[in-house]
Amino acid sequence: MVRNALPTIQQESSLGVGTQRSVVCREIRLADKERVAQLLARGFVGRKRVFWDNALATLARHQAPPGYPQFGYLLECDGKLVGCLLLVFTAVGQPGTEPIRCSVSSWYTEPAFRGYSALMAARALRFKSVTYFNITPHPKTYSALEAQGYRRYCDGRFICIPTLRHEHNDASVMVVESDGALADGFPEWEMRLLREHAGYGCLSLICTLDGRNYPFVFLQTRMLPGIRSAYLAYCRDIADFRRFAGPLGRFLLRRGTFTVELDSSAAIAGLAGVYVGGAPKYFKGSAKPRIGDLSYSERAMFNF
Repeated sequence: MVRNALPTIQQESSLGVGTQRSVVCREIRLADKERVAQLLARGFVGRKRVFWDNALATLARHQAPPGYPQFGYLLECDGKLVGCLLLVFTAVGQPGTEPIRCSVSSWYTEPAFRGYSALMAARALRFKSVTYFNITPHPKTYSALEAQGYRRYCDGRFICIPTLRHEHNDASVMVVESDGALADGFPEWEMRLLREHAGYGCLSLICTLDGRNYPFVFLQTRMLPGIRSAYLAYCRDIADFRRFAGPLGRFLLRRGTFTVELDSSAAIAGLAGVYVGGAPKYFKGSAKPRIGDLSYSERAMFNF
C-alpha cells in the first residue's frame, strides 16, 4: 500500500529516454545495516565508516517499544539506497505509564533525491503520541524543522566550573558500571538507564547524601585538544546538579575533567561559568523535553 502510494521521479536513461523510476520509503531492516552505514559515511564526511557501524550496532541492541521502528527509515530507487533517517524510539519511565519519545538523528539524502526527504519525515512523524526531539540540527534546517511543527526548547549551553561550588561536600559519589547491581532508592527503569548509558561510554554516577541517592549521567567530551569536559546527559532535575556540583566536580576533576556543560537558555544561578548560545534544540509533541535529560539521544548513544 505504501509502496504504491509513493510518487515517482523522472530520470534520463543513458540513451536520453525518459523512464519512470519509483522511489520507495520503508523501515530500515537489520539486513540494511551495511548499506546504510556506507551511505551515511559518504554523506557525513567528518564521520568515518566505523562510527556508523558502531552507531547501527548500538541501535540494533536498543530496546525500541513494540510497534516502532528499530532503526528508522530509508529511501530506495530501483533497489539503490538513496536516503536514510535514523530514529531512536524509547519508552522512559515507569512501565505502563512511560511516555514514548524519539531522538531524530542522522538524516541524509543523495542530492538528486533531496525532494523526497519529506517522505521519510512524514513516515517518522506519523506517531501522534510520541515526542520527537532534534538536538543537533544544522542551521540551514531550522526553518524546515519549524515548518514541520518543531519548536525550540533550548537555545544553547552553560559551561561551568563545578568545583567552585562549596556545598554538600560530605556527599559521596560512586560509578555505575554497565552490569551494576540495582541500587537503593532507584526504580528499575532508572537503574537500567544508568547501566545502559555506561554501556554507551557515558559516565553514570550516583551521588549519595543522608541515605538518599541521586542519579547523574555525563557524556565525556573535549572542549579543546587536551582539555576534557563533561556534558550533563541525565539528572532528575537541574536543581540536583546545582546542589551537588561541588562533590561531582571534584570527582570529575580527579578523572581529569575540569568543566561541565549543561543544556540551558541562560546563565544558571549559583554556578560559576559562561553561557554560550547559538546551538538550539527542537522538539515536536505535547511533552516538552526536560532540560537536563539527553538520555537515549544520538549524543548519549553514539557520541555524536
